[in-house]
Amino acid sequence: MSNATFSDTATMSHETVDEETPLLLGNEYAEPQPKVAVTDITPLPWRQFSIILSLQVLEPMTSQVISPFAPQLIRDIGVTNGEEARVGFYVGLLPILLIGLTGVSISMYSFGLSRTFWSVILSRCLCGALNGNVVVMKSMIADITDSTNMPQAYGYIPFAWQTGIALGPLIGGPLAHPTVRYPELFGGFEFLKAYPYFLPCCVIGTLAIVWWCVTILFLSESTKPSTSLARFLGLQKSETTVSRTMPSDSDFAPKVKPLPFRDLLVTRVVIATCAYAAIALIEISFRAVQPVFYATPIEMGGLGMDTPAIGIILAVLGILNGVLQALFFVRLHDWLGGRNLYLFSVFSCFPMLALFPVISSTAKAQGLSYSVYFLVGLQLLAFVISYSAYGVVFMYINASAPNRASIGATNGLAQTVVSVTRAIGPALASSAYSLSIEQQLLGGNMVYWLMAGMVCIAIGVGSVLPRRLWCD
Repeated sequence: MSNATFSDTATMSHETVDEETPLLLGNEYAEPQPKVAVTDITPLPWRQFSIILSLQVLEPMTSQVISPFAPQLIRDIGVTNGEEARVGFYVGLLPILLIGLTGVSISMYSFGLSRTFWSVILSRCLCGALNGNVVVMKSMIADITDSTNMPQAYGYIPFAWQTGIALGPLIGGPLAHPTVRYPELFGGFEFLKAYPYFLPCCVIGTLAIVWWCVTILFLSESTKPSTSLARFLGLQKSETTVSRTMPSDSDFAPKVKPLPFRDLLVTRVVIATCAYAAIALIEISFRAVQPVFYATPIEMGGLGMDTPAIGIILAVLGILNGVLQALFFVRLHDWLGGRNLYLFSVFSCFPMLALFPVISSTAKAQGLSYSVYFLVGLQLLAFVISYSAYGVVFMYINASAPNRASIGATNGLAQTVVSVTRAIGPALASSAYSLSIEQQLLGGNMVYWLMAGMVCIAIGVGSVLPRRLWCD
C-alpha cells in the first residue's frame, strides 16, 4: 500500500471513528449512521416546512378560541345552577395528519352546537382522541431537516405556537354572541341566537377543512410509507406477486423497521423523555401560578390585577416568546450547544421564581408602581429564556430514536409522558399556591420552593444529556 493510500485510509478512519462510534452495528432494526463532515447549512425546505408551521398555528387555536367565552358558556348551559364560585371548577404522517384535522373540524362544529355540559365534554374528548398531530409534525420536521438546519426549524415552532395562542382568543372573543355584538349583521339569524358560540367554532372548524385540503394537495410524505394513501383508504388494490416479475432496486435495499415498544425504552430515549418532562413540569406549573398570582390581592401576596390587565400581560408574553425564539434560538444553540443551552434555559427558572416574592414585596410597599411592572417584565424575559429548552429537547428526542423508522414512536412515547406531567403540574402548583397563602407556609413562599425543587431535578436530568446529539 502506498503512503498516499495509507494516509487517506488513516484520515478516513479518523473522521468516521471516535469514542462515540458504536463498536457493533445492530440487527435488522438498526441503521448505520456514518459521520459526515458538513460545512454548509442545508436550506430549510420552506414549501413543506411552511405547511407544517401553519398546522402548528392551528393546533393551539382549537383550545384558545373557546377560552374567552368558556366561563359564560358554563353559565349559559346551567351547570353551576347560578353558583358563580363553581364556574372555575368546570372551565378548567400524512394520513394521520388528515385524520387529526378531520377530528379538529368535527369537534369544533360539535362544540359550537353544544347546549349541555356533557356534549361540551364529549366534543373536547373527540378532539383529543382523533388528533395526534403534534407528535406527527415533530416527526415530519425531523424527516425533512438535518443536523445543520434542525435548530433553525425548531426555533420557528414557538413562534407558530404562540401565534395560534394569540389568534384563538381574538377569534373566540369577538365572534361569540354575534347577534348581540353585531345585530346589524347577524340579528336576523335565528340559528346564531340559538347557538351563540357556533360562529367562532365554525371559523376554526372551517380552517381545519381548508388546511385538510392544503395538506393533501401540497404536503409530501416525509418518509416512504409501507402503503399508499389510496390503498390505505381502500381505493386501490394491493399489488400481487404476479404483477411483478422483475425485482426492483428497492427489493435489495436494506429496510429499516420500527422497533417494538419495549425496545424503545433504551437509556437515551429515557434521558431525552425525562428532560422533556422536567421542563414541561416547570413551565405548566409556572403558567398555573402566574395568573393566580396576578389576580391575588396585594395584601395576600399577589398583585390584585383585573382580568384585562392579566390578559395584556399574557398576550405580551406570547408575542415576546414567539418573536425572541425565532430570532435568537439558532444563535444561542450555535454559541452554547444543545446541552449547555438546555442547562442555561433551566437555570433561568431560578430568577424567574425568585422574582415572585420580590414582586410581591415591592407591590406591598409601592402598589402597582413602575418598579413592579419592570420586575414583571424581567420575569417574563426569564420565562422566554427558559422556553428555549423546548427546542433543544425536541432535537434530543428525535436524535434518541434507535432508528429513523422509530422517530414517530419515540415522539409518541415522550408526548404521552409529558401529557401525564401536564395533567399533574397545574393541580400540584395551584394547590401548593393556595396552601402557601392560606397557611403562610415559609412566609407564603412554599410553592416557589417546591417549583425550585422541580428546577433542580431538571438540572440533574439535563446534566446527563450528551454534549452532542446522539446521531451526530
